[in-house]
Amino acid sequence: MSEHPAEELERLQRLGRAVVDTEAEAIAALRARIDREFARACLFMLDCQGRVVVTGMGKSGHIANKIAATLASTGTPAFFVHPGEASHGDLGMITPNDVVLALSNSGETGEITSIIPLIKRMGVPLISLTGNPASTMAREADVSLDVGVAKEACPLGLAPTASTTTALVMGDALAVALLEARGFTAEDFALSHPGGSLGRRLLLHVRDIMHSGAQIPQVTRNAQLRDALMEMTAKGLGMTAITDADNRAVGIFTDGDLRRTLDRGLDIHTSPVAEAMTPGGVSIRPERLAAEALKVMEENKINALLVTDQDGHLEGVLNMHDLLRAGVV
Repeated sequence: MSEHPAEELERLQRLGRAVVDTEAEAIAALRARIDREFARACLFMLDCQGRVVVTGMGKSGHIANKIAATLASTGTPAFFVHPGEASHGDLGMITPNDVVLALSNSGETGEITSIIPLIKRMGVPLISLTGNPASTMAREADVSLDVGVAKEACPLGLAPTASTTTALVMGDALAVALLEARGFTAEDFALSHPGGSLGRRLLLHVRDIMHSGAQIPQVTRNAQLRDALMEMTAKGLGMTAITDADNRAVGIFTDGDLRRTLDRGLDIHTSPVAEAMTPGGVSIRPERLAAEALKVMEENKINALLVTDQDGHLEGVLNMHDLLRAGVV
């Protein structure tokens, strides 16, 4: 990239900051409009027995699409319908049980105003987000939310900038208010995002990733150290569980314990593993979340956990590598 005068760089920075300032002022002005009409809009959507159908043209359509996605992922069933397509068949996607949320800065978008009579005929509640409270959409809506701005961030006043930002923020305000009202939880969010990192953290349980059955490295408390080492080598987890005659976990022997054993000068051929193991060992139940297993490991500064039932019987083992492979870390 060629060199540019410092004055030009400073001018570009000023222009960028001016945009941020304009949009920040527009959002700040929006706060006073979170009023009873806002609450009524929320109630219409809370009482909706179908879905919230979000619609908008052009840039408002892009914002509408995002609002629909946010609503759907936070507990309010919603989808986007293009208003141009709605008048050519897609209006059949709207049912009498739905609520329509329509976006238009002017409030006079022809593709939307043309389908309002059909929406009214079905008895579907209409919520409008417009920048013109005197517009057709605002007058015809059951609830009209004012998202107007004093000016666009675009110096020409042409490109939708501040107006789309305020519409997006109002949509987020609706979605989050509904989330709270529904008692929507982080686990509910994870259920709709099973492929994401949050989904893995909140839906994955210890039993889903632990080593079980023949994969468990384990020896009895009466075993020799050499038997424990052979079991660790065979199973490749850097540890082995120590159990009693009833398969209850009584300890754990890890690579760290092996180093401490060598420092103590114990004979690995003749010493019992009970002399070198860490008694008890840290354990977790199989029904706990994998994210909880990570927390236990971090708090105890360890890399492996025993997985036991409520009576202490060994059901599996888990190490940090398992959490890494599962995407929990």
